[in-house]
Amino acid sequence: MKIALIGYGKMGRMIEEIALKRGHQIVCIIDIDNQQDFDSPEFESADVAIEFTAPHVAYDNYLKAFAHHVKVVSGSTGWIPQHGEEVKRLCAEEGQTLFWSSNFSLGVTIFRAVNRYLARIMNNFEDYTPTIEEVHHIHKLDHPSGTGITLAEELVSEVDRLEGWEFGMLTNPDGTQEGCSTVSDGKVRIDSIRRGEVPGIHSITWNSTADEITITHNAHNRRGFALGAVLAAEYTACHTGLLTMSDLFKF
Repeated sequence: MKIALIGYGKMGRMIEEIALKRGHQIVCIIDIDNQQDFDSPEFESADVAIEFTAPHVAYDNYLKAFAHHVKVVSGSTGWIPQHGEEVKRLCAEEGQTLFWSSNFSLGVTIFRAVNRYLARIMNNFEDYTPTIEEVHHIHKLDHPSGTGITLAEELVSEVDRLEGWEFGMLTNPDGTQEGCSTVSDGKVRIDSIRRGEVPGIHSITWNSTADEITITHNAHNRRGFALGAVLAAEYTACHTGLLTMSDLFKF
């Protein structure tokens, strides 16, 4: 398979390493200094482009790839509120393909399935209130994380008494805090911590006056995310439309 990389930071380099080991070919690497290569024959030859950049440029990257009918796998977050509906339209009506996930880790995909299952149980126990905490490295610009938002949205879809999520507290790398520790009734609070070089920790706690139940996924490194992105690219090469990890893993 021919792969183009959009974004060549730590994740891009790790994706390159894994893709080459799995027998794929990297035909084009696009970073901030060579944006003109979106219009190169090398980029146009790609079966799939894997995109890991920043929230403010992700959507434009999709459009540049779609202009050459190159399928995209993306882990960039933060673009959905403004551009989500248009991306859905491009995939449904104009034949474009985007495989998007807030987190490509197989472990996180399993964790999300556990989250949904536990939420269905907790739908029957109104004394329990869920909160989410996500911890990431100091270089992560957005908060809450895309995975934190996805987990919250899955809680809302399974629990009748929940109607949305709100951001709670941000703990900065220097230990200072900002935000609010309380949220409106019916909202899931998401707290964010930025610390060191943490690849990603997500915890969901169900608290009652009697006890609490917590489930946690703790990523040891970024390799699981990179492998998942390459697996997603292999799947995307043979499929079309708006794709997610639920298409790749049927559980």
